[in-house]
Amino acid sequence: MIRSSDEDLINQLKNVLRLKNGDEIILCDGKLNEAFCAIESIGRNEAVFKVIKIEQNKKEFSKDFILYCSVLKRENFEFVIQKAVELGVKEIVPIIAKRTVKLGLREDRAQKIIKEAAEQSGRGILPVLSQEMPFKDAISKAEANDLNLFFELDKKSLSRSEIDLSKYKKIGLFIGPEGGWSEEELMVESSKFKAVGLSPFTLRAETAAIAALAVIQQFL
Repeated sequence: MIRSSDEDLINQLKNVLRLKNGDEIILCDGKLNEAFCAIESIGRNEAVFKVIKIEQNKKEFSKDFILYCSVLKRENFEFVIQKAVELGVKEIVPIIAKRTVKLGLREDRAQKIIKEAAEQSGRGILPVLSQEMPFKDAISKAEANDLNLFFELDKKSLSRSEIDLSKYKKIGLFIGPEGGWSEEELMVESSKFKAVGLSPFTLRAETAAIAALAVIQQFL
């Protein structure tokens, strides 16, 4: 038996999903463990569930994708967060690049979006939202990754023949602001940092973030 006094969960079950006693749901602990349950009761302050079986979520990728994205306008950045979670990222790092215009991120809203997107898409974990940080700090953090890809206009498109992504466990994806990366920022290119193209067209930052994640997954 599982008991929960989580107000958001109770409201979602009663007023959003309109579930009733006997209906079955899946509860996840954010650590890949999933409990298949039947609702015993939903009260004002507590929900009770009967556990039918417990299994491990096997949908998560074997690779760790970390999205480093320049802070955008609120609705655009929240859209990126939602879709990035749906596409399997493990961590989202908001960064402040030289050409970043919009500063400040409502962490409470972002965390709520992450939770809801993880639930909706059947994730086995809850992706991490890092504190927003300057570009140089993001680079220092990304040194721990096996490979980092900078997506930039006018660069040669990512090629399987040039970069074998299957060799890397932890992959960082860098998406710049609407004005693109500065030349100074692109100078970080090294064995761990590669600048690559994504499309012959000029993409909005939020489009580039989603496209990059989708392309990387197809490569793998």
